Amino acid sequence: MGIPVLILGNSGTGKSASMRNLDESKYGLVNPAKKPLPFKSGKRALDSDDYKRITHALDSAVSKIIVIDDAQYLMANEFMRRANEKGYDKFTKIGKDFFDLIQHVTDRLPPEKIVYFMGHTEVDQFGNTKFKTIGKMLDEKVTVEGLFTIVFKTHVQTNPRGYFFSTQNDGTDTVKTPIGMFTDELIDNDLVIVDAAIREYYGLNS
Repeated sequence: MGIPVLILGNSGTGKSASMRNLDESKYGLVNPAKKPLPFKSGKRALDSDDYKRITHALDSAVSKIIVIDDAQYLMANEFMRRANEKGYDKFTKIGKDFFDLIQHVTDRLPPEKIVYFMGHTEVDQFGNTKFKTIGKMLDEKVTVEGLFTIVFKTHVQTNPRGYFFSTQNDGTDTVKTPIGMFTDELIDNDLVIVDAAIREYYGLNS
């Protein structure tokens, strides 16, 4: 089974920038928001929010690293296209499509493929920080983070300035990593470091 990894954070806190040190020839990029990367890059992406095209790309990719940047726009774009529709059926479809994509990674991809879902956060009614979704189906019936064994959250340090990923839950978020995968609560927001640690932990080929 493939390994889905969730990376959460507000806009501009270092999610997309974590790709900056990856070898452009060794990772695939899905870009539902169709926006430029926040660093100089000649990387070509699949600029699409079409689930069939994305799952086909995941299946056929030679790369063992695949990033779905701004993954919440898979749901948000579908919602906006259907904004004039009445009723709640559209929310069920939006939630199921996203759920099925995560399941496709775990059920259909080989174990050496790691798919990084990057997404924005929101604060729920209890003050907890979580992945931003559309409607209530994914929150109430599924809980997106429950489909991931590895969840990071961005952390911006102001003095001195620095961008990091948190690896441990602080009691108000959904961060989690397997025991012993990381010894530090904060690590550099660098997917090269993250991917190497995950592959070493699970004994996967790089």
